[in-house]
Amino acid sequence: MPRRAVTSGRILIVDDDASQRTALAAILSDNHFEIQFASEGQEALERLTTFNADVIVSDLVMPRMDGFELLKHLQEHGDLTPAIVLTGFGSMEKALSAVHDLKAFWFLEKPVEPRAFKILLERAIRHKRALRKTDELQRDLRVRGVLGDMVGASPAMQEIFAIIRQVAPTSAPVLISGETGTGKELVAREIHKLSPRGDGPFVAVNAAALPETLIESELFGHEKGAFTGAMERSAGCFEQAHGGTLFLDEIGEMPPSTQPKLLRALEDLRVRRLGGKSEIAVNARVLAATSNALETRLREELYYRLSVFQIALPPLRERKEDIPLIAEVMIQILNEKHGTRVAGLDAAVLDLFHAYDWPGNVRELRNVIERAAIVATAGQLRLDHFPAPA
Repeated sequence: MPRRAVTSGRILIVDDDASQRTALAAILSDNHFEIQFASEGQEALERLTTFNADVIVSDLVMPRMDGFELLKHLQEHGDLTPAIVLTGFGSMEKALSAVHDLKAFWFLEKPVEPRAFKILLERAIRHKRALRKTDELQRDLRVRGVLGDMVGASPAMQEIFAIIRQVAPTSAPVLISGETGTGKELVAREIHKLSPRGDGPFVAVNAAALPETLIESELFGHEKGAFTGAMERSAGCFEQAHGGTLFLDEIGEMPPSTQPKLLRALEDLRVRRLGGKSEIAVNARVLAATSNALETRLREELYYRLSVFQIALPPLRERKEDIPLIAEVMIQILNEKHGTRVAGLDAAVLDLFHAYDWPGNVRELRNVIERAAIVATAGQLRLDHFPAPA
């Protein structure tokens, strides 16, 4: 007896053109999708009352309720079903508006290219399934004191964890601030991991580590011959992060000449490579971090665009009650990494750690414990396992 094919996903196709609906369904005929149709937005909403779609594929221009009204209704009612919008020639700005303002998943130009349609559909389905898993994943991570690679049972860190869980499922930009070594990139990676983009790329770029002459090429890419030494075309970080997250570390070091271009990329979801003539659509969530005050370093419009949500990480000296738990988790990780059998910290070491102000924050604590663990190899870490103060 032949096995019943497993459904790859449930798709609702919304288009007033019957031939277009048929053509889209034909592209998916060999992929075991469960497909339903609607001829305009109101009919689509009626279908959705009984059909739990993984993805909505919708034209923008339709009679009665058009694609924009449909997306707006879904957004207002908290329906997170990803929507792929279809756009005809000359309607690119409308499609980008649907992505930017109404949170459509992405767009496809007509006539639809079959391979691109299937790839985008698969990504959208993964996005929806990630959303379904987010609540379960967050419940699993609510074990007190630990969120991913971050550790802290203090009220300050519990508040940070709550904000991370709140902002992760959204696409809003987040500005993460804190001293060097407080874990800003860890926060960014956790937001990415908990988001529907978690299966996509995470691309990090440090504005302070790049010379001013190269930062635009790094962000936006360049064409062959765009400048001396540009021997071949190169995609920038925005393109590399397509479908995922772009982390801009030390955003305050971004040159003033680059800031307007960055703002435009954030607002228009499009970039132009250096030396290029055409713009490229990009779909990356941007997270930024800084260890300094930004008000005088960034253009006002860019600052407000990047800081829709803000997360301020406390220095370790302000949450010393977290040191025992941080040390415990670090020792477990280091034992696996180095094959050591360290069993914890001696009471005198804990007293020393609580008396110290840790200017290098959690990064410094990790380095100190790692060195001592390698020296000790087993048992508790004692004072003689640590270097004598200068």
